Amino acid sequence: MTHHIARSARTRVLGSAGVCVATVLALLGAAAPANAAPAAVSCTSAKPALATKLKRDITSALAGRRGSISVGVYDRSTKTTCVYREQTAYDSASVVKVTVLATLLWDAQKQHRALTAREKTLSQAMITKSDNDSTTRLWNQLGLAKIRGFLAAAAMTQTKPGANGYWGLTQITARDEQKLLMLTTLTNSVLTDNSRAYIQKLMSEVIASQRWGTPKGVPSGVSVHVKNGWLQRASYGWRVHSVGTFKGRGHDYMITVLTHGNSTWNYGIATIEGVAKVVHKDLAAS
Repeated sequence: MTHHIARSARTRVLGSAGVCVATVLALLGAAAPANAAPAAVSCTSAKPALATKLKRDITSALAGRRGSISVGVYDRSTKTTCVYREQTAYDSASVVKVTVLATLLWDAQKQHRALTAREKTLSQAMITKSDNDSTTRLWNQLGLAKIRGFLAAAAMTQTKPGANGYWGLTQITARDEQKLLMLTTLTNSVLTDNSRAYIQKLMSEVIASQRWGTPKGVPSGVSVHVKNGWLQRASYGWRVHSVGTFKGRGHDYMITVLTHGNSTWNYGIATIEGVAKVVHKDLAAS
């Protein structure tokens, strides 16, 4: 499937009570102006040697790669955080579909109701197969007010919903994607345990052909939850993104890699997987 700009259902798809939000923000670092994004990989950890190794290996993986790249890594088990240009904005392509699902669940929670059969069918297709029509239907059902409401509740202050129904042109940053992944994996006041479990379930059932990117190099025995996005436009070439959460073998971690300016779809995938492989390897060895 070619991705990922969509408008309303009346127009055609183009291309294919626990930890509070404040605690999540503290874990991920305070906000800074977008132009203050670091020019070098920065890592901190309860295991200083791990931070040093990750910084070196991620830097090496990025060396010589063309285009714009942003990285976010967080491992809850070792309190390890790595960031690289985490506040640079990108067209979301289909990674925004996790935000759409989270908004749907958040809104249903507020209404004290379960998802309808229709909503479950659309959600499953949207996440597991990256179906654009299903996403458009849910985006239109929710509307911008609810989507912005969820973003505010999640403190995803750098995410700007796409205008005029173009959900694939939502502006995202690695920092906000890491916040979202945190909310899907950690007990919090925004998403209930049941909502989080549902998001994780669907992300674990993504079809085989779309399980590239951040899962690359994951050790055996580690669970994988992934959502990818890709979109080609005249400016900045291919956008290719991957977000994933992973748990097992003593670690509980998440990886976001966002890219644009790729000459081809495969070039973007190779960049993402180069980063993912060293993160999985270094964490497994720690």
